[in-house]
Amino acid sequence: MLRAIYPGSFDPVTYGHMDMILRSSKLVDELIIGVLNNKAKSPLFSVEELVRMLEEVTSDIPNVRILPFGGLLVDFARRVDACMIIRGLRAITDFEYELQMAQTNHKMAPDLETAFLTTRLEYSYLSSTTVKEVAAFGGDISQFVPAPVADRITEKMKKKESVD
Repeated sequence: MLRAIYPGSFDPVTYGHMDMILRSSKLVDELIIGVLNNKAKSPLFSVEELVRMLEEVTSDIPNVRILPFGGLLVDFARRVDACMIIRGLRAITDFEYELQMAQTNHKMAPDLETAFLTTRLEYSYLSSTTVKEVAAFGGDISQFVPAPVADRITEKMKKKESVD
């Protein structure tokens, strides 16, 4: 069985992420979306919320499973018996960072391969950070994220406003 991991923080999941998930799910028997618990960042959503959102927006893709993880990606890959990491590339600057990560991962786990998929042109500018910035200023994010995700972001932003 060819099992791959598509890792990320997905805070929030965008149409760019969804494109990568759909395309990579067609290349493998099972695709595990690894939701990184990154304590270095200040996320909008908890890992648990992100897992639930991803489960909702990928429910129609039968070979996708969503799992949270922390620590080294290579350790997570060993735990779930994955042989491949899928990474998306938007621009050349992404490639430099991703190449270093792929080489480091390969050094630690020589049997773990990394496959790079380039984003579709219509998503090449899109990032979770951009979505959060637009949402913070009350902009329409419906063109950037699936509807259930947009609803949750709007809820979060309203709660933040009432606290501030």
